[in-house]
Amino acid sequence: MASDTAAALPADDSDIKRMSFEEALDALEKIVSDLERGEVALDVSIRIYERGEKLKNHCERLLSAAEDRVEKIKLSRAGKVTGTEPLDPA
Repeated sequence: MASDTAAALPADDSDIKRMSFEEALDALEKIVSDLERGEVALDVSIRIYERGEKLKNHCERLLSAAEDRVEKIKLSRAGKVTGTEPLDPA
């Protein structure tokens, strides 16, 4: 199984920037699963851990960007839309 994990790793991590949130999360979950099983050689474990950190950071950036786009609709007392405001004002 360890050779499958090593063979599946790209030469670098440039592909991460092009991943959707779901793709990055799936890849991160696979890394966690591989590391938890403990069937991966130490050098491969280090490499996939480092990739996992980059995937986690990418997911956090995508979530933050999505949160910035989510807005709350403001209504007048009569129930008419008057505009929008940030969902969670800072």
